[in-house]
Parts: sequence; structure tokens; C-alpha cells
Amino acid sequence: MGVKKSFVALGACVAAVFGSVVSVGTAQAAPACPDLHVVAIPGTWETSPDSTPRPGMLSAVTDGLPSSVQVDYVTYAATAFPWESEVYGGSKRQAVDNARWIIEDAATRCGNTNFAIIGYSQGADAAGDLAAEIGTGLSVVPPSRIAAVGLLSDPRRSPTDALVGPPVAGGGAGGPRIGGFGWVSENTRTFCAYGDLYCSTAKDDFVTRLAGFLAQTSDPIFALLGQYQQEALAIWNDLMAAGGMPTLMAQLDEESNETRIDELEHFYKSNAHQDYTRYAVDSSGTPATTWLRNWLRGMA
Repeated sequence: MGVKKSFVALGACVAAVFGSVVSVGTAQAAPACPDLHVVAIPGTWETSPDSTPRPGMLSAVTDGLPSSVQVDYVTYAATAFPWESEVYGGSKRQAVDNARWIIEDAATRCGNTNFAIIGYSQGADAAGDLAAEIGTGLSVVPPSRIAAVGLLSDPRRSPTDALVGPPVAGGGAGGPRIGGFGWVSENTRTFCAYGDLYCSTAKDDFVTRLAGFLAQTSDPIFALLGQYQQEALAIWNDLMAAGGMPTLMAQLDEESNETRIDELEHFYKSNAHQDYTRYAVDSSGTPATTWLRNWLRGMA
């Protein structure tokens, strides 16, 4: 098989790392200094920098919260590809920066307010990164003020994260966060539907893992160079343990490419990534979004 076909296959996986679908909801007002302030980050294509905030998937979480809880939705590019306004890395950085500003501003004004950070898909990627930043002491906001972190289809889900629901294979396509969530780990919950490629990529699927790494580093930040190196080294070490470059090339041969295309087509048709309003996470059949809403309600 030629190099061109190999890059086509890798490109298909990069596309699979990015998307989500749009659903529309509404935000809510609350007292200026509530006990709980929820900062919600929608998924890819669910919002834009110039739009009125659109909750998308997360509306199934926030629409049921008490009016005493303040909810702010983060607007950002929410794009992924070079022909859009921002590549994935730049778009996610906007989400992290905008969410950070909301929390830091509110934390300064409201000394007794605690925060919940929730996100879906690319929004979960950003929400998790911000939670990790705060939890590892790299923020002006102390970890003690983060009451909850809820991540639906986190592309950086680690197999060691606190998963709500049935076990799923592997981890997020973007690779785990170096250092984890630190002091907010005990208040962090992640949700990953069976068959959702974004948050459940097999450890030995090196094509998808490389595509995820390319997505994460598509608009690199110089200060994170050391982190990128550690993430690349983790993929490299796993690849070497699995047989090295011949293993990777075998995953890019013509037969493997055809199988991958079939698997991606099945993934898109399955709606696994859009299933969180129906995906049961406990023995009572509670959907992921309802479980997360009830968890937050218990803190209000």
C-alpha cells in the first residue's frame, strides 16, 4: 500500500476524533453569588464565539437544575478542521481560556461560591484540562472550590478515571492527561458509552491514538512542549512493546484500512457518541445526563 493511502486512513481517524452533533437548549439565570455555579462547555459545532450560548447535549443536564444554581455556557470556536475557523487544538484552547475566565472572575467576586465544570465531547476535553489545571495547583482558584467535574465522552479519558456506568475498553483517543486531576480527582466523574470511539479507543489501536495526538497538538502551546513529549513517548513506548513500526504499518495496510473504514462507518451510524441522554449508567437504567443532573442537584 502507498504512503498516500496511509495518510488517507490516518486522516479518516483524525476526522473520527473530532465531531459531535448539535442539539439546542437554553441557559438559566441565578443569584449573583449562588452556592453552586455550573460552568458548561458544549461540544464540537454546538456553539461559536459569536453566538448566543447553546447548551446542546448538556441541556439534558442543566435544564433540570434548581433556579438557585447559576449556569454559564462557554462560547468558543467549537471547530476542528483547518478549513474551519480554528483547528481542534486552537478551538479547545479558546474553550479552556473562556471557562477559566468565568470561574476566576466569579471566584473573585463571590468568595463562598463553589463551582462545577461540565463538558461534552470537545467540551469535555476542555473541561477536563481546566479541572486538571486547577487540581494540580496551576490556577489562582483553589481545588477546594471545585465541587464537581462531569465529563461526557471525554477524548482524554484515562482508564483510571472514575467512570460512571459499565466498563469500557481503552481510553480517550487524545490520550490521558499527564498528572491526572490532582486534588479534584475525588470530585470528578466521567461517562463513556459503549462503542464511543472518542472516549474508548483500544490501547493497541495506534492509528487512532496518533490521530488523537495530532488533534491535541494541532495548535501547540510552547509552555506545554514537555507535556507533548511525554504523551508522544507514551504512545511510542506502547508501540515498541507491541512490535514497533511493523505493527503500525500493518494497521495502515490496504486490508486494515478497509476494515477501519467499515468500523468508522458503523461508529457514525451507531450514534454511540450522541447516546448520553439514553445511555444507562446504573441498575435503575438512569441515563448519563440524568445521573449527572441529579449529582449536581444534590450539591445545590
